[in-house]
Amino acid sequence: FLTGAVATIMIRTLKNDITGYNELQTVEEAQEETGWKLVHGDVFRPPQSYPMLLCVLVGSGAQIGSAFFVTLLASMLRMLNPIKKGQALTAMVLLYVFCGVIGGYVSARLYKFCDAKAWKRNTIATALAFPAVIVGMFMVLNFFFRIVGAATAVSFLTVFLIFLLWGCVATPLVFVGSYFGYRADKIDVPTKTNQIARFIPEVPYYASPPVSHILAGMLPFGSVCIELFFIMSALWLHQLYYIMGFLFAVVSILAATCAQVSCVMCYLQLCAEDHRW
Repeated sequence: FLTGAVATIMIRTLKNDITGYNELQTVEEAQEETGWKLVHGDVFRPPQSYPMLLCVLVGSGAQIGSAFFVTLLASMLRMLNPIKKGQALTAMVLLYVFCGVIGGYVSARLYKFCDAKAWKRNTIATALAFPAVIVGMFMVLNFFFRIVGAATAVSFLTVFLIFLLWGCVATPLVFVGSYFGYRADKIDVPTKTNQIARFIPEVPYYASPPVSHILAGMLPFGSVCIELFFIMSALWLHQLYYIMGFLFAVVSILAATCAQVSCVMCYLQLCAEDHRW
């Protein structure tokens, strides 16, 4: 339903806009253009602030998404037993490590598109940023588990093996993916970017970053909040979650919702003549 509604709204809106622009060109060719048609020469301008952060986040997201998708697919095909939680966790960690090639490739392709030069720092940040945050949180929690003598505390040997897997397998795979990413051709765009960035007028309230972030996040969260409740309940109450087919459908709905909401928000921002989407 959401897909049909968004497609109908976007097609009708774009059709009306294009019809209006064509009428302006035939009746008053000298009249100045307005709306999203003005920023066609700046819409593919690379970000001027923190391009490396964007590339690292996109690369890490591609790596996590690939590992999660393969794990979910293996669970649906009964290759992983949901009763054995350690088996699924081990598979997730190993798949995340091996998907480092995908993360490095995606990050390198995007970083090359941004015309940045510090490719070594970008590759190292892609390999270390997200794992460092997760490992840091894990070490803090494990430290308190060891203090209280909890049975779920992880031994030093297991922590050492995780660091060994991270440093000797995951990081080299990220560098391999980055190598192929930098060797690939630069991403082609359909329009030529202007040398001087266009002045951005004052945007309406719904297109400002804080408001747009909240509005864009409400719909995807609403589509998965119920299923997220059951997953968190199974995680914290030591229950089993084995409805992997339904989880795959929910994840697909979440991905489609995020993509459609992103299209709508980008269109609204471009209509406000803000090319920093």
